[in-house]
Amino acid sequence: MKSWKSVIWAVMLSVALPLGLVYWHTSLLTCLLLGVWVAAVLAFSFIGNRRHFERELHIQENTLQQAAIRTLNHHRHDWMNDLQILYGYIQLGKPDKSVQCVERIKERIALDSRIAKLGIPSLVFYIQSFRTYRSSLELEVQVEEGLQLNNALSSEAGDELTSVIMQTVRAYQYSGLAPQGETRKLSLGFTQDAGDILISFQGEGNHANPELLQGQIYNIVQGKIMRAEQFKSNGAYIQLRLPLEM
Repeated sequence: MKSWKSVIWAVMLSVALPLGLVYWHTSLLTCLLLGVWVAAVLAFSFIGNRRHFERELHIQENTLQQAAIRTLNHHRHDWMNDLQILYGYIQLGKPDKSVQCVERIKERIALDSRIAKLGIPSLVFYIQSFRTYRSSLELEVQVEEGLQLNNALSSEAGDELTSVIMQTVRAYQYSGLAPQGETRKLSLGFTQDAGDILISFQGEGNHANPELLQGQIYNIVQGKIMRAEQFKSNGAYIQLRLPLEM
């Protein structure tokens, strides 16, 4: 990135050469040379920038594709584990355990369905792919039945909501709710309250510095479409209120 910008600046500064010639000896030839040089610099900059952005777009698409593949592989691995456990219970002749296993699978399917029905692609992808990254934080998601956001929020508002949730989760992730090296749990909930959406974050245990975490959350939502409210004294619970029909 820096090297490409340096090339662009060097090419643009090269205009100083024909400009100096025009200043030193103004003539039709030097003016024509200056015009051709400027046109060539502009064409080079335009073509170069377009190719650069195309490469950046290709890199972003490749990164997104790799993340999608990781997510699919992770879910496939989870389903295979569940099916192997269910098959084992069936072979051992344990119908009660088999039924419990099937109920767990049904609950996971229902949760995935409710997450998908939120309708914000960036948010759904973030939640579904979170488990595929090696993290010290385990995210447990709860979504109220029938809750949909895509019809109530614009595309820009949906992306802003996703950004706020990602930053808030990151704040919890590095907030020290559990000893270093141990897996921490964070519950992320989506519920509807009259004309608003409530997004809750519930971390395990007490927070070592609740004032610091609350300050971080307030900074995250400052100037955004939602507001932070209902902090508990231990600092592990924070709720965001999002008005609908944005």
